[in-house]
Amino acid sequence: MALNVLDLRLKQPETEKITINLGFVDLGQVDLMVQEGFYSNRTDFIRTAIRNQLERHADVVKQSTARKSLELGLRNYSREDLEAAQRAGEMLHINVLGLASIGQDVTADLARATIASVSVLGALHASPSVKAALADRMR
Repeated sequence: MALNVLDLRLKQPETEKITINLGFVDLGQVDLMVQEGFYSNRTDFIRTAIRNQLERHADVVKQSTARKSLELGLRNYSREDLEAAQRAGEMLHINVLGLASIGQDVTADLARATIASVSVLGALHASPSVKAALADRMR
């Protein structure tokens, strides 16, 4: 059939949804800033506030990232990566600040055989069976 059709369901989201609770006065002030045109919407305000705080504390984040030996950004662990570690007799220690992704074709048995520990500050994307298999190894 058509060779130029892409399956968009395979694309992973680039953001993670969070929920926060704000007092009515704080929320009203955010809405006022949006109404006055300083921000396009509530989300824009919140993202800007978070980025400003992260920039303000950038040195602390950098030092902690180095001290804890965290990989920064997006890190994908494919079935091939895990099989290579298994062949080499190595156990992986996943330490990521950002997004750690374990391939959807990775079985729970392969994950348990090759992943010794998982520490993710941010988000972990993996199949429910892999997450369940690694539950006792997550910090």
